Amino acid sequence: MKQRILVWDMPTRIFHWMLALSFAGAFLTAESERWRDIHVLFGYTVLGLIAFRLVWGFVGTRYVRFAVLMRCSAYVIHYLVRLIRGHAWHPVGHNPAGAVAILLLLVLGIVSGVSGWAVYEEIGGDWVEELHEFVSNVMLVVVLVHIAGVLVVSYLQGENLIVAMITGRKRRAAYQAISRSYPLIAMLLLTALIGFWIWAWPDSRDERWLSEIGRGLGGVSALITTSGER
Repeated sequence: MKQRILVWDMPTRIFHWMLALSFAGAFLTAESERWRDIHVLFGYTVLGLIAFRLVWGFVGTRYVRFAVLMRCSAYVIHYLVRLIRGHAWHPVGHNPAGAVAILLLLVLGIVSGVSGWAVYEEIGGDWVEELHEFVSNVMLVVVLVHIAGVLVVSYLQGENLIVAMITGRKRRAAYQAISRSYPLIAMLLLTALIGFWIWAWPDSRDERWLSEIGRGLGGVSALITTSGER
């Protein structure tokens, strides 16, 4: 009997949406000299998130581990053929196409972030800048294809995968659930991100700005703790 079970732990969900936000922010500020410092902050955030995901891919819950993603991605062609024919299977975690997208985004994110750092530090010359722009554009294409795939599979599967990545839950058999959501690790990750932005923000030496940020941190921590207990 199917019921709503926990599939995605909270650190994975925080990583997913913060990476989406950071990449979107970096892309939208890429061509503006005025927003260059913010673009760089978004880029560093992407690298930091990916660093966390690389660790979490080895020690995280079962559906986010690289061993599972690698096994799953090997069936991507077979999965896509079955999907086109309307007979695709629906894994509890990522489907093969999603697994491939995640691995590609991690690799592209690293190359884009490192090359962007080199451009900012004026290392390597014009070819590094061209590499950074090319890889970032490829990453955007992968993101758009991933979003389209999520929408298509959500329709065919009859289950909103976007909502599942927010709530962490899917309709599956009870024995397929993960045992813990790890809200403390999620809180530490989010706190590290907020702390980095406070420290690196161009106006971070303005005491009034810091006090306004500080008042909001308590509410964020309470929200994460409450969500993790559901």
